Amino acid sequence: MIHESTDLERAKMNLETAQIAWHELQRFFASGAAIWVAPDLDLVEVAQLFAQDQAHRIKTWLDQGSIAKVSDAQAQLWFHENTLVWAIVVKPWILVQDPAKSSVNASTLDHT
Repeated sequence: MIHESTDLERAKMNLETAQIAWHELQRFFASGAAIWVAPDLDLVEVAQLFAQDQAHRIKTWLDQGSIAKVSDAQAQLWFHENTLVWAIVVKPWILVQDPAKSSVNASTLDHT
């Protein structure tokens, strides 16, 4: 039953993941709510662990530098390049990943 619940949660989050212009996320960045996710991590898996409040795993990624608040330099670069990022909301956070460097792509997201 737990496995089915996790699969359903993952499917739901998968559907909520989309590309969005970084310009549209400026207010979240300004409030400190934009979290960068390294390209080698699965964005949906990270979102699931945030939603489940898996603090130990999240802390490990923070310590490894695999997730972090979006830096001023990164935000400025994405802004000037008008970058589309992969994003998912896990209140109060917006998790973002650079599609140019990400393993996430349209073929891994099933939006049917």
